Amino acid sequence: MTKLLELRNVSKTFPGVKALQDVHLDLNAGEVLGLCGENGAGKSTLMKILTGIYTPDPGAEIWLQGEQVEVRDVNHARSLGLSIIHQELNMVADLTVAQNLFIGRPGSHRFGWIDDEALNRRAAELFDRLGMNINPRSRIGDLSVARQQMVEIARALSWDSKILIMDEPTAALTVAETEALFGMIRDFVTPETGLIYISHRMAEIAEITDRVSVLRDGQYIGTVKTSEVEMREVISMMVGREVSSEARPRNQRLSDEVVLKVDGLSSKNLLHEVSFEVCKGEILGFAGLMGAGRTETARAVFGADPRTAGQIEINGRPVQIRTPADAVRHGIGYLSEDRKQFGLLLDQDVKSNAVMAAMRDFNIGGYILDGKIRSVGIEYSQRLRVRTPSVNQLLNKLSGGNQQKVVIAKWLIRNCDVLIFDEPTRGIDVGAKEEIYELLETLSAQGKAIIMISSELPEVLRMSHRIAVMAHGRITGVLDNQDATQENIMELATIGLAQLTGDAA
Repeated sequence: MTKLLELRNVSKTFPGVKALQDVHLDLNAGEVLGLCGENGAGKSTLMKILTGIYTPDPGAEIWLQGEQVEVRDVNHARSLGLSIIHQELNMVADLTVAQNLFIGRPGSHRFGWIDDEALNRRAAELFDRLGMNINPRSRIGDLSVARQQMVEIARALSWDSKILIMDEPTAALTVAETEALFGMIRDFVTPETGLIYISHRMAEIAEITDRVSVLRDGQYIGTVKTSEVEMREVISMMVGREVSSEARPRNQRLSDEVVLKVDGLSSKNLLHEVSFEVCKGEILGFAGLMGAGRTETARAVFGADPRTAGQIEINGRPVQIRTPADAVRHGIGYLSEDRKQFGLLLDQDVKSNAVMAAMRDFNIGGYILDGKIRSVGIEYSQRLRVRTPSVNQLLNKLSGGNQQKVVIAKWLIRNCDVLIFDEPTRGIDVGAKEEIYELLETLSAQGKAIIMISSELPEVLRMSHRIAVMAHGRITGVLDNQDATQENIMELATIGLAQLTGDAA
């Protein structure tokens, strides 16, 4: 079988961290190679070396179709036929879809001006070829995270690459969009091309890949044929232990004392009479399809989006929440699904991000208590097992999973009574998920009232004492965990709008 790509003896050292150690990897022509490993295992670092973003340590070798190459930078990588879709979106919010796709490329300007007509035409042709229903004239910042992800995918495919790398491409996609993506992948892979697919979703790895390579702690563990291995074995290679996917909550909710009550919450565009309550020590899961209103509910409760009706009570007392500052003052913390836009300052260090929501406790008479900030940062980094050489490390140097842990630390340090976690394990590997689960269970046992929004039904069932299911901006049912199954959750999540409004024939 023809080798499209071979990586040999690849190492990478950052200050205080050995990210990769003598890693080997190969990609055959005509195949999809899965690349798995826990966060911090080195997957993204390896791919950034391959695509010219990072320079490897001396001794590394990259071979393309039998010829050794030295990838100088991103543009050189593209000229060699290498393209990557990064896990985190990398587009300019104020530009249009078409401008993000093609600006700076040949033919994008006319007489010194951006030729929007030409860009829109090229984008429409690309979307038509890929089967995507996206308006090239739309402003990127106005699109949902899922649609932005589809644009990112289209941009990578537009380079006519020989080797395409996808790093968690389905993190924000629906089931239907994921199936459409898999169709694109199958169309892309020919006897002259290959694709490296990085994902923490084992079902996707099983469905779309031909082989799977595993990294652990920056080292190559092995490669197996997908058709000859159970995903449980791959997970074992990744984490060195067996992780159950059928687990249910380990502890009962602490009491029936209602901490947060929401009654008749409505918004102009989507939410309609949303009512629920969360008790002390309870994890209330929110399930539903994309666009059902789960995130919109969380943002309205937190004061990030306006509401047209509804009342919120904390510990039996009505409260006015018009802004996130109001919510924080009343003891509500919110971990957004988009941690980089709403949860973190990537150009600041770990300790500064960790204490961000509680700075009043580290300021006396205008004097910042740097020593206290550092000690608290160290304490919570250790408690949450944040992989960082120092709390002085810039956050943009950490893996996605470790960034997520820092966001959680921010709200723990603020000591909120109500915690809203929107997709808390998005983009986080199997082993780190278990750490997050243990953390949420600990918080529940301490009496925190927790709302957990997740698109992964096994995760909802694993963590939630009760499950609120949404469709079309409404709660269609609330299930006790012992009565909940993936099937009856999906039945409630797919109720038609006519059924909800009583217009069904």
